[in-house]
This record gives sequence, structure tokens and C-alpha cells, in this order.
Amino acid sequence: MSNRKWVTQPDVYVCPLTKEAQELAMFELRENDQTRDSALESMRDWIKQNPRIKNCRLDARFLLRFLRFKKFSVEQAKEALERYILLRQCFGVAFNCLDITIPMMEELTNLGYMFACPKRDSQGRRVIVARPGVFDLNKFTNGDMCRIHGIVYETLMEDEENQVRGFVHFADGSGVGFAYLTLFTIREAVRIVKNGEKTLPMRHKEVHGFNIHPSMKFALDWGMTLISDKIKSRVRLYSNINEVLDAGHVEKHILPKEYGGTMPMSEMIELWKEELRQSHPILMSHDEMAVNEELFSRREKEGAVSALRRQGVSCGAEKDSLCGITGNFRKLEVD
Repeated sequence: MSNRKWVTQPDVYVCPLTKEAQELAMFELRENDQTRDSALESMRDWIKQNPRIKNCRLDARFLLRFLRFKKFSVEQAKEALERYILLRQCFGVAFNCLDITIPMMEELTNLGYMFACPKRDSQGRRVIVARPGVFDLNKFTNGDMCRIHGIVYETLMEDEENQVRGFVHFADGSGVGFAYLTLFTIREAVRIVKNGEKTLPMRHKEVHGFNIHPSMKFALDWGMTLISDKIKSRVRLYSNINEVLDAGHVEKHILPKEYGGTMPMSEMIELWKEELRQSHPILMSHDEMAVNEELFSRREKEGAVSALRRQGVSCGAEKDSLCGITGNFRKLEVD
């Protein structure tokens, strides 16, 4: 087992977090030097001995995503990691070939479909701006939508400060109408939302949405029933940007100039593209991670919502012409 080649090797961890972030990690996540070192050793030993996992990253920055996500409950972090790799493998279009150089990904980025504001808010959190209205239904596919989300989220999760402090979501619903509901079936949407909350190791601290078209409100109300009460309590909806700014929950100076801030959106996007370029090699290396699918149950591999109570979730599978990976949502079948 010692001769196996892993995506990344175990490293000697040197904590890059600010003193404030370390204190926050201790208070909210029960993280200190002792618990961290012990948990990392336990995670690595388990991965090396786990017949379900064929290949994985063993560096601390990656493993800490899951430990922090589960507040250093090592057993829960192990389950989350295993589930995450299975999801990558079976639901390939959203997790594999996260290549920002793909023309559709470049175009969506340039349009400002989704990007992170360069400055952190007063609590040290990155604000993720989402503008789904720029998503041209005649040009892009649901696979493109999933992949760009994967690129954004995976890039942000590489930063340990983000792992501890979490994220603020800022979504402008302008231009999104009834036709967007055709991107996914109801069953697909259920799996995507459920799997996303329970499998992606992200700490969602606040969600702010505005400019929501009346035709979408029933869909939004239904979507709210799919998320946990914890996340639901962090969602705030507004009629327009003025209401958002007047409420004072989102710090105005963090936002693009077009939403009341100071830096033009185009400049923010250029800075964000540089972050994407820097994360590109490590995101592409993730395609080497793999599990032994034959050791997972059918329900785990198919991504039945009930399987989320155990280990594996996924949303499976036809060939993606871009990178030779899975990506047809029509294969989603609910048990």
C-alpha cells in the first residue's frame, strides 16, 4: 500500500490562517493544533486502508475541507469524503474536467455568470455573485451550468480562510423566467439540491436573492422545502437591489459598482479569472481521484436521496463530448 501513487502526497502542515481565523476555527469548528494533527493522521490512515477509495488527495488543505465541514467529527468527515469522490465519479459533468479554458466556461466567466468579489467582508467571508440571467438557454446546456458552478466552488474551497469563514451568496434573478425551469426535471433538481448541500464541503453563511420574476416564485418556494432548516434560516429575499442595500446585511463596498460598490464588475471578473488560472492545475488533477464503484450499492451510485443518509450519492451518466466524462441528466432515476 505504501507504494501507491496518490494525487497528492501527505505533507507537513503549517497553518496559514490568520490568528483571528484560528480563533474562529476553534470556537465554531473545535479546531486546534492537537485535534487537527490527530484528525489528519486518522483520515490519511483510513484512506490508505479503504478498499473503496482507489485514489485521492492526501494533502492537508484538501482533507481539512471535510474535517472543517463536519466540525472535526472524523467519522462524518470520512463519510463526506467518500461520498464526494463517488459523486465526482458518477456525476461527472459537474465535477470532472473543471477546465476554465473550455470556451463555454470562458464565455460564462466573461459574462459574469458567477464570480467571487475580490475583497472579503468585515467577517472575512468571500461574496459569491451569481447572475443566472446571462445564461443563454439557446447556447449553453445544463451541463455547462453544473460545470461552471463546480469550477467556482472548487477554486474557492482551495483557500483555507474560506473553509473556515464560509461564503455569502448574492444572486440577481434579473432575466430569469419560466423557460429556465426546463433546464432540469423536478427529480434532477431534488438530487442536485440535496447532494449539493450534503456533499460539497462548503459553509454557506448567508444567501441574498433579489429581482426574482413572479413566474419563478413558486419554484423558489418549492426549492426552499428541499434545503435544511439551518440553510433556510440564512436565506433572505428582496424585491430589488435597493432593498438589499437598505437592509444592510450585505456590505455595499464589497459589491460590484453596478450594485452600489466601487469597483466595476469587469475589473472584478478579470481578478477572478486570475484566481481561476491559478487553481486550474489542481482542479484538473482531481480527475485522477477515483473509487471502486463495485463496492457501492446501486442506490448509492444512482444517487437516491435516501442514500444520503449513508455514504454515496451521485447523479449519473452519459459521455460528455468535451472531456469524455459523464454528463447526461436524463439518466437520473429516482427509486
